[in-house]
Amino acid sequence: MDHSCLFTATNMKTWTFMLILTLCVVAVSAHSKTRQKRTWIIDSFTLEEESPGPFPYALGKIHVDKKYLVNFVLSGNGVDLQPKGVLSINKKTGEILVHKKVDHETFPVLRLKFEAKNASNDKVDTRLGVEVKVQDINDHAPVFKPLNYETTLNESVPQGKLVMTVFASDDDDALTPNGTFEFRLVSSTPKTDNLEFYMTQNENTGNIYFKGCLDYEKAQKYTLLIEAKDNGDKVQLSSTSTVVLNIIDHNNHLPEITGHTGPGKIKERESGVDILRFQVTDKDSRGSPAWKAKFTLHGDPENNFKIQTDPKTNEGVLTVVKGMDYEEQTSRNVSISVKNEVPYFFCKVKNPTSQGLWEVETLAEGSSTDATKLYPVTIAVEDINDPPEFVHPVKEIMIMENTKVGTLLDTLTARDSDKSFGSSFHFIKGEDKENWVTIDPKTGQISVAKVMDRESPFVKDSTYKVTVYVADNAEPPLTGTGMVIIHLGDQNDNVPLLEVDRVNVCLSDKETMTNITALDLDLPPYSAPFHYELLGDVKGKWRIEPNHGTTVNLIRETTVYSGHYEVQVKISDSQNFGLVQNLSVTVCDCSISLNCHVSRSMSAQTSVSAIGVIIFALLLLLVFILMALLISCKEKKAMIPTDDAPDWYLINSNIETPGTDCKIPAKITQTDMSETTVKAFSPLGAPNGISTQEPLLNNGFHQSFASSAEQQMIRRSLRRSSTRRSYRQGSNYDMMGSGSMSRNHSIYHSDDLHMRQILLIQLEKRLLQLQSPQEELGDYEPHFYADEGEPETGQNLDTISVAELDFHPDILTHLDFQFNKLAAVCRPDLMS
Repeated sequence: MDHSCLFTATNMKTWTFMLILTLCVVAVSAHSKTRQKRTWIIDSFTLEEESPGPFPYALGKIHVDKKYLVNFVLSGNGVDLQPKGVLSINKKTGEILVHKKVDHETFPVLRLKFEAKNASNDKVDTRLGVEVKVQDINDHAPVFKPLNYETTLNESVPQGKLVMTVFASDDDDALTPNGTFEFRLVSSTPKTDNLEFYMTQNENTGNIYFKGCLDYEKAQKYTLLIEAKDNGDKVQLSSTSTVVLNIIDHNNHLPEITGHTGPGKIKERESGVDILRFQVTDKDSRGSPAWKAKFTLHGDPENNFKIQTDPKTNEGVLTVVKGMDYEEQTSRNVSISVKNEVPYFFCKVKNPTSQGLWEVETLAEGSSTDATKLYPVTIAVEDINDPPEFVHPVKEIMIMENTKVGTLLDTLTARDSDKSFGSSFHFIKGEDKENWVTIDPKTGQISVAKVMDRESPFVKDSTYKVTVYVADNAEPPLTGTGMVIIHLGDQNDNVPLLEVDRVNVCLSDKETMTNITALDLDLPPYSAPFHYELLGDVKGKWRIEPNHGTTVNLIRETTVYSGHYEVQVKISDSQNFGLVQNLSVTVCDCSISLNCHVSRSMSAQTSVSAIGVIIFALLLLLVFILMALLISCKEKKAMIPTDDAPDWYLINSNIETPGTDCKIPAKITQTDMSETTVKAFSPLGAPNGISTQEPLLNNGFHQSFASSAEQQMIRRSLRRSSTRRSYRQGSNYDMMGSGSMSRNHSIYHSDDLHMRQILLIQLEKRLLQLQSPQEELGDYEPHFYADEGEPETGQNLDTISVAELDFHPDILTHLDFQFNKLAAVCRPDLMS
């Protein structure tokens, strides 16, 4: 099957596209053997961006040679995809229409899908891809990124060096003149004769350079206007950018010393004093590194001076740092030079040529013409009184310890170089911690004042130091300092002594031992090795092995048992000079106590405490005997019985047991309820802790039954009873024995009887109220009196065995008549 296609091409690219489209049509037609022969005539389409219309307008038409009707369908970018609504096609005629503008920078090509459908059955006959190219127009100007530029430029930068690079871009098609552009330096402000700026271009970047010399004094800032303009065919678009160049002042002016101020003289031995201040001038920018001065001192090999820059005034300050001697030099000549903190640079235009860089003259620091100028000054030295000085500032003397008092050791010598201030002087002794020497103030003779001991704590490495002074007679006097070092020779004047005079030895079935060590303050050969010897009855008990050396072994033989022992030991040095010493040895069972001394000290402390307790007990016993003698001498006072009953009383006690549950008969006669019964009953059975003393009246139930007159009577009777009880307690009265009637008994008897009657009535009323049917008396919480602290732990207490006795009711029949009364009240069933 042969097919042919006609193409109308406007350029090579369109022709190539249409050729590929023709081949696709041929391949599709060849694939279908059932279709008839037909010819497709498709025109190429080009759409200009931003076309002003009017809309819609025809872009082109598709011509088809067909034997049957065909419906055309178009889809893709510009139809149903972004940008939507730009194109449409007449499905009958195949005409393509444009409805609105298209931006080339957003959609440079519209990719479409073309379909031809059989009108009779609506089946797709042919499906092809179609591209519509959007032609670019010059609608974008080049744009600088960033819009403006600013930088700093050092004044010493040489010509031809890159100053700044600018960048621009154009959104138009870079393959067309609309998307290409060029840079141009429009202006430079201010205009100066010392330099000229120029630019070079590299694609989208522009490089800025200058010719000539930068001069801070002529211009501190340059403003450049840069233009970027495209190469559009119909119209050229452009934009501009501002470039600011800030010039930094460099050191192109040398500083110069214009003068100095200050005394220009110093006193000998004076230091830390400012002598001169040097003023400078500099045309560079004030405060910049190019203006700050840096001074150098020349002609001072001994380094007596230094020069520094005052940061505020930029002056050079000359200071003496090491004192000078007038006798050696009366003046000193020095020189001062000055530079800046940054290197010096100089540039001058000689010939501004039209081609290439200009001819300039430069001068850098270090060149032959950069000669540093020296500023000479003379420093005068004034003479002052110098202190005298020792001929030998340190004098060393060798002497044996224990040298006789008054022995001449040596003579101090001194000199004074100041003849004009007098040359007489005298000697003074300074620090002498042991006061061992004397010094003659006129002659300087050193003599022994006290016997010297090499073993003194103020002697270090067998040397003893004494500070001495020599002072002149000027006003004020000046003093020189010296040192006398006395080297003390050793003598055998110390015996070896035990380092520790208490040792421990463990108890064992075999021999045991411990170490003993001796020390001697003397030096060899008057010290170790020592000789040890045991004295006394030590045979078969103690021995020393070996008996020579510094540390030896004290051996306990098996015949020595636990205990404390005193052993005599004679220790002699190498010259057989020694002393007998006592060694305290404690033998103990090391399996029980690791430290015998601790155990012994605790025992000793216990013994001392026991002795103290015994002495205190004896003294206390003596005091009691004296008190008994005094009391026995006093007249006995008779007791005042309270009633006709025998004088037996129950002792009141505070216990924390609950109240009794015993029933009290409803009717109690006055004879059955005696004072003893009330006393025994109140602490245990009375509610709220009722007692026979005055607090009974504070109880609520008592006040509710007793009248005011009865309350007053009870208070008076209770106070009398309390007085009588106090009297009986202070008169050694036997509380469980019988006593005779007192003569004062009749005075209080009637009042007591009346009081008991009132109490019996009130108690009976209260007990009847408490004894409600089927109810018991309430249990009351115990009262907290004192805290005895936490119980001690770790103490062993002996077990106390108490025989258990079974209670038998018959025991109540053997009580005295007072307890029988109580038993009858509490347990009447047992007393029948």
